Amino acid sequence: MNMVFVLVLLSLVLAVCAVWALIWAINKNQFDDLDSPAYSILDDDNEPNIHKKQPPVEDVTNANPNEKQHKTQ
Repeated sequence: MNMVFVLVLLSLVLAVCAVWALIWAINKNQFDDLDSPAYSILDDDNEPNIHKKQPPVEDVTNANPNEKQHKTQ
């Protein structure tokens, strides 16, 4: 019978925590705009992708002038 009291108290504590979390979320405006984030994925971005990897640029300033260059025919 003692275990029933413990379980009832634990369930009441859990219910109070859930109600507190709901009230906190409402006061922090978590439920104000539920539709805009869903549609933001459909917006077109006209900006170029700046995270694209660019091919490495060959550095010609450190080229050895004495080195023979091979010409292909």
